[in-house]
Amino acid sequence: MIKVTRFVLCFIFLSGMAVTSFCQFRMRPVQRGIPARPRPVAVRKIEQVKENYIGQRLNLTPDESKAFWPLYRQYVEDQTAVRILKRQNNSNNSPNGTEQIDKDLQYETELLNIRKHYKDEFLKILPPEKVSQLYKSEREFNDEVLRQLSERSVRAGN
Repeated sequence: MIKVTRFVLCFIFLSGMAVTSFCQFRMRPVQRGIPARPRPVAVRKIEQVKENYIGQRLNLTPDESKAFWPLYRQYVEDQTAVRILKRQNNSNNSPNGTEQIDKDLQYETELLNIRKHYKDEFLKILPPEKVSQLYKSEREFNDEVLRQLSERSVRAGN
């Protein structure tokens, strides 16, 4: 079962990477009042697999699930918006120097503030043990995807 799950996760992740790199899909940060551009199908599939993984790990009750998932999706959206801005700040087109470093630190602070804010919101819905498990599950999922991606890269000779 674990091997099948790993294969599916890798396939979906790599499919998402192929779509975004070959189609030159560029996401823009979510801004209040401006609707976000729809994500590619492969990216949505990865998000679904991640949500399924987290859902299994948290073992949510129906009431918890109903309140948790919309909040979690907003949490991910807010983090993604800041990460996109951070990536743009670190691109080759941006000037190097003190301003870039300051902006990078500002984005890191924003990510931390988002986490703190949503931690409080999650604690209104879930017990502390499940909130802790949420963060552990996210980290485990991301680590597994990166591990599989690096293994495939090594096998491909890159």
